[in-house]
Amino acid sequence: MSSAEVDADGYWMRPAPGRAGLRGDGLLALGIALGAAATVVLYSAAEFFDEPPVPWMAALMVLGLSGPLVWRRMYPITVTVIISVVFIAGLQNGVPEVLFSNIALFVGMYSIGAWSRSRRRALISRAVIVGAMFAWLFWSLTQAAFDTSLAPEDSGVGFIAPGVAFGIITVLTNILYFAGAWAFGDRAWAAARERAQLQARTDELARERERTAEQAVALDRVRIGRELHDVVAHHVSVMGIQAGAARRALGSDRPEAAAAATASLEAIEQSARQAVDELHRLVSTLRSPADGESEAVDGPSTRTTAHLQLLVDDVRGTGRPATLTVVGEPVPLGPLVDTTLYRVAREAVTNSLKHAGASAGLEVRLRFTPEAVELEVADSGVGARAAARSGASTPGGGLGQVGMRERLAAVGGTLEAGPRSRGGYLVRASVPLMVSEHSVAGGAS
Repeated sequence: MSSAEVDADGYWMRPAPGRAGLRGDGLLALGIALGAAATVVLYSAAEFFDEPPVPWMAALMVLGLSGPLVWRRMYPITVTVIISVVFIAGLQNGVPEVLFSNIALFVGMYSIGAWSRSRRRALISRAVIVGAMFAWLFWSLTQAAFDTSLAPEDSGVGFIAPGVAFGIITVLTNILYFAGAWAFGDRAWAAARERAQLQARTDELARERERTAEQAVALDRVRIGRELHDVVAHHVSVMGIQAGAARRALGSDRPEAAAAATASLEAIEQSARQAVDELHRLVSTLRSPADGESEAVDGPSTRTTAHLQLLVDDVRGTGRPATLTVVGEPVPLGPLVDTTLYRVAREAVTNSLKHAGASAGLEVRLRFTPEAVELEVADSGVGARAAARSGASTPGGGLGQVGMRERLAAVGGTLEAGPRSRGGYLVRASVPLMVSEHSVAGGAS
């Protein structure tokens, strides 16, 4: 809860009532007024006091008891003080009304506990009011404490005088009366605080759900962006190299130039078809099942290390030397690890095609050790040195390398990337086999 909802002592402050609550208090005040007016007539007919009440005093008492209740939730302490004064004044002046006046006083005491904006003032005011009411009560009872006139003339006083017995009953009744109003008021305040806390937690959970949904959308956008980058960047890089080769072949007068240009154009066509096909598969996986299309089984998101040879063949199709080497005894990899390693390899190959130079060779190495599975993509180009001389970032040092690191971090792996001492650039990804085995178990469950 905010600091504006806490009083000076650190207690929660109950919000002011709404219009519905004020209307309810107005109806309560009207009911108390009608009831008190009716009982004044009934008590007068029953000769509750020796003398009939003064009409204007009775009317003031009825109004004084009922009217303030309209504001009992807004100003509970003031309302209860007024009702207490009217209650004592009315009985002292012989107004025969003790039923609805007690109800009004009870409601006032209850309202202090339930609606006071300060718990300290609520405690002090109730203590003062109760103390004043008991002081007046004891003063009234002392006059009849040992009065034997209440007993028949032919009977003795007995163990307890009638006045004393009446006084004890009156005191016990008032103790229960004020204790009940006090306890019920505090309980109503505590219940209102619990409801407010529950509502605050509910609102916070709703806001958290909204933030989570927004974060999920943002993460999904990042994932889609990475998938599009993986699909487009690789194929466009291959097509760019093939287009350059075709242009050079068409500008040559050698007999084999036409065949070389045709092969390059065919490679461009194949890469373009693959790019369009993978984009179609990616869009299909993003659609809901209600669209009536099943998820692609060999889309860009499901390719694994088993497809590394196809990646190497694409590089060879550009006229560059490329090799794939598998070291060690292969072990089954979890779907997430398998897919992540393929994506890292494709990103590294794409960066090599962009930066390594036209004559650079490429080596892809997949190594299995007892502790981890490692993927290495190395080229023999001069892209890193050229970038350093020009002041540009190193190959893969931008968003592509950040994406690779994040992908590997998600499966417990690490990434090393940088220029090699003997020339070229090296990207090494390592994933512990324990993580991989857990991924296998998670994917099979």
